[in-house]
Amino acid sequence: MVPIKLGLIGTGHMGQYHVNVATGISAYEVAGIYDANQERAREVADRFRVPLFAEIDSLIQASDAVVVAVPTVSHFQVARKALELGRHVLVEKPMTETVLQASELVELARSRNLILQVGHVERFNGAVMELSKIVDRPLLIESRRQAPYNNRINDVGVVLDLMIHDLDIILNLVNSRIKSVYARGVIAYGSHEDIAVATLHFESGCIAVLNASRASQSKIRTLTISQESAFIVLDFSSQDIDIHRQAQSAYLMTREELKYKQESFVEKIFVHKDNPLRQEHLHFVACIRGTDEPIVAGDSDKRTLEIATEILAQIHAHLS
Repeated sequence: MVPIKLGLIGTGHMGQYHVNVATGISAYEVAGIYDANQERAREVADRFRVPLFAEIDSLIQASDAVVVAVPTVSHFQVARKALELGRHVLVEKPMTETVLQASELVELARSRNLILQVGHVERFNGAVMELSKIVDRPLLIESRRQAPYNNRINDVGVVLDLMIHDLDIILNLVNSRIKSVYARGVIAYGSHEDIAVATLHFESGCIAVLNASRASQSKIRTLTISQESAFIVLDFSSQDIDIHRQAQSAYLMTREELKYKQESFVEKIFVHKDNPLRQEHLHFVACIRGTDEPIVAGDSDKRTLEIATEILAQIHAHLS
């Protein structure tokens, strides 16, 4: 097949990962890269041996599809320009700053019959892709996504930086309307929340508790799911899934001490492990060629952004 000419807009932390993956995919012909920081862009262009563009418009015109990995504040402007020029778009999460902007991009892509895919890379984690085969009527979902402070992202807080990954996954897993949202947060370093906790209550009865922090001293990325016959533990970093079944507990009392004992049968799920970002790009290619439908389509991410906006509203109402 004729390669897809791909333009990469933004070569910061995440943008460089996109360039690295894209240059290794035969379905792509990298049309070039652009970044407002031309010195950094030149270094990336030289390292990966790809063309460097001095203007966004010129790069979009030279491409069939683009990756938008600029700061969140510019997502809407750049993605809209690409869609208006008839290019397919893979935009990093969050899709836009506001739900209204997201709605405009979704309608624009639909009217032009273009692919608008949102870069929730965790959906392409091998373990996450196995979850849909395992999870059945969840009762309680708990996510923990914590990382040490890094000043590379200062235009959004921890909700749109980290928590939105788990929010996207949980909304897809539960597939039920939300009855209520409760959220609180803490500002530790700058002007945005660095710690956030949110509780979602679904009409199905499921409760989800999301913890996100970029003020931690260690990196933790886990998701646990309780359902009637199983307790599922997912580790994003190792892409491992353990299923605990038939748990039994007992207390053993002696004159010296009281001991607690728990036993369960643990299943280790085989997970095909690959680079999630590479899988995301291969999926983008398949969607452009019409052999697949977007896993993270614009409509889906608009709902995620709506709930994230509600979480942020509650957090900032109690911070002010």
